[in-house]
Amino acid sequence: MTRPAFEIGGVRIAPGYRRTVDLPVSVLSDHTPVTMSTHVIHGKRPGPTVFVSAAIHGDEVIGVEIVRRVLQSPKLRGLRGTLICIPIVNAFGFLNHSRYLPDRRDLNRSFPGSETGSLAGRLAHLFITEIVKRSDYGIDLHSAASHRDNYPQVRVTPNRPKLTELANMFGAPILLKSKVREGSLREAASALDCEVLLYEAGGGLRFDEFAVRVGTTGVLRTLQGLGMISGKPIAPSKAKSIFCTNSYWLRSPAGGLLRTFKRSGDTVLEDDILGVVSDPFGEIETPITAQSDGVIIGRSELPIVNEGDATFHVAQPARNRNAETALDQHTADVEGSTLFDEDEII
Repeated sequence: MTRPAFEIGGVRIAPGYRRTVDLPVSVLSDHTPVTMSTHVIHGKRPGPTVFVSAAIHGDEVIGVEIVRRVLQSPKLRGLRGTLICIPIVNAFGFLNHSRYLPDRRDLNRSFPGSETGSLAGRLAHLFITEIVKRSDYGIDLHSAASHRDNYPQVRVTPNRPKLTELANMFGAPILLKSKVREGSLREAASALDCEVLLYEAGGGLRFDEFAVRVGTTGVLRTLQGLGMISGKPIAPSKAKSIFCTNSYWLRSPAGGLLRTFKRSGDTVLEDDILGVVSDPFGEIETPITAQSDGVIIGRSELPIVNEGDATFHVAQPARNRNAETALDQHTADVEGSTLFDEDEII
């Protein structure tokens, strides 16, 4: 039995075809139209509908590259179900190299939005109506803000076993239990029974090849785990994701110049010195120390800090033993992957 066509934005995509559909968002003050461009691959055979989104924050370009590589992968041939890719949700921020919309609103605090609300509310409403309500699952790609760095991690909502299953398919080095924030895409999608996996890696306005590779592999592995793509299994890392139940930020105890001794992805022990804040004269140096054993999953890259600025984000593994070995194995597996040979990913 032939599958029905997939309809989005008034456009019908027949089974076995793919198409880019421009969903109208707004018109700029100079009469330039702005759209949310969506690429749909509608398989001939039935299966789940999954969306992959990036650049909800306009400066988070790593996700855009991940979507590009996923769409170029030959592994999508013969796709089951339907894949909806939105590489740039927040075109306003993307064009202006900004995290926010022109009205300075955070799109990821504006869901589910409103058809007659602010610009952020209208864009959120469009995404919910056209994308989320058509999907069974979603993968939302993010990075840290500018001047920060995140180690590759997936975040799952507590007490959502299907999300944990998806996270294990994805196979990022870190799996972090994380509560949803009010107004976030995860919160709004959850209310509509659409499970959304959040991937965080790298920093704003820059590429990080390791973060891109982990994300690309993770998306394809998740699609394979859902039965949407077949062929040779996309091998997971020899090490399992490190499950972390909690995380905390270490903040600068004083203003001054920050010298960091640890990087994202490093394991730390309680009372380890992660960095030192010094006054410009070098007369006073204040250490920043770990409050517990853990893994650094994010840090500031700015050497200039004020008292109270966030400096290191430390996650606490459920089992800390062998965490360093597991992270080293993840790095080796990603760097040695054949998935990124030139004939595989363009």
